Amino acid sequence: MRYLGLLPLLSPLPALAAGGSVVGENLLWLALILIAARLFVPLARRIGFPAVLGELLLGVVLGNLSLFGLHYFDSIPRDPIIAFIAELGVIVLLLQIGLETRLRDLIDVGPRASLVGSVGIAAPFALGAWLVGPLLLPGMDSNTYLFLGATLAATSVGITGRVFRDLGKLDTPAARIVLGAAVIDDVLGLVILAVVSSLVTAGSVSGGEVLLIIAKAALFLAGSIGIGRLVAPHSSRWLARLDAGPSMLFAQVLAAGLFFAWLAHAMGLAPIIGAFAAGLLFEPIFLKDFETPAIVREIEPLLPAGDGARAARLRAILLRHTGHQHEHMIEPIGYFFVPVFFVLTGMQVDLRAFADPTVTGIALGITVAAIAGKLLAGLCAGNAGRWLVGWGMVPRGEVGLIFAMAGRQLGVMGDALFSAVVVMVILTTLVTPPMLSWLLKSPGR
Repeated sequence: MRYLGLLPLLSPLPALAAGGSVVGENLLWLALILIAARLFVPLARRIGFPAVLGELLLGVVLGNLSLFGLHYFDSIPRDPIIAFIAELGVIVLLLQIGLETRLRDLIDVGPRASLVGSVGIAAPFALGAWLVGPLLLPGMDSNTYLFLGATLAATSVGITGRVFRDLGKLDTPAARIVLGAAVIDDVLGLVILAVVSSLVTAGSVSGGEVLLIIAKAALFLAGSIGIGRLVAPHSSRWLARLDAGPSMLFAQVLAAGLFFAWLAHAMGLAPIIGAFAAGLLFEPIFLKDFETPAIVREIEPLLPAGDGARAARLRAILLRHTGHQHEHMIEPIGYFFVPVFFVLTGMQVDLRAFADPTVTGIALGITVAAIAGKLLAGLCAGNAGRWLVGWGMVPRGEVGLIFAMAGRQLGVMGDALFSAVVVMVILTTLVTPPMLSWLLKSPGR
């Protein structure tokens, strides 16, 4: 009887669960995406492909069921709620990657990563704007070629980061160079997009506008990481005094990731760069105030009296094994959000774009240039793994589509070129995971 008072609150639930309800359909879509992704992942791994390829291919299948008369999933790629969940997915993924990356390791490869990132922007841009564009699309406006070059210069680090993470290779020099180069890539890509857009709209570009973009990017990266690492140990200690349990640690890490993602977006950068920067703040030593001291206090009295060396070794072991708990705490939320991003990315693939032979021919030429430009950047990686770094920079993903959409909205990309660019994005996105997986499993490559 005491639960009867809840009936008025529960009465809207049947309406929400009805098939015509937006909320009800989203719940069903998410359930289908998650369970199907879990089913596809083992299949991909069984044939030697990384898990992310299974999720991408699932998205391709769901997004093209309309070719067989099944239109139920057609509205998913355009649904704003699903799109937001997918965006959260890639933010959580980059936060996880940041948590598993040490800032000192990135600094060690900083000069090399800067060189790779710079060449990874310049080489594809030059190939697209001044070689492949005029060769495959003669007679076009010069702004069209410039936008094609800008689209080829883009890089989507989410796919590469996922492959490295799934295979346990985030601590390799190649992975560090790719992550560092991705930050440089993002900043320089924004500069190129701003310059090309200004040339199209105003016929000229302001040097002040370019400097402003670079200054904002530098301010964000230096400020967020520099100030954040000064504040993080004190905030961790203060929060641990209020609650040293896992819920407080989880809230601190996730809130920092979301806040920095918002801050990056507010300053004109990709939100994933902010999430990655947030992950770099939480070194294990900053988080020892949560659970590790309690464990040490419980075990230390059991040690022989006066055995300081043994106690020190024990403390170091406990810090090493429990200081990374923040990485594992974010893992379950990643199981929910991250697959949605990759399935939705796969659903953007329209297989009908391959039906036009002309578009397909142009797309293949553009794809070759897109891959070649990033592989040239990989040559700058030194002994860290030239092919690994080069292929790690290859996927364009959602970033390439954003650049292409900007060109279409400005009227410099027609339907044929846009379709060719979409095919290029599809191919670079799908070919990278198996290539990286093969290279990572092949010693000496």
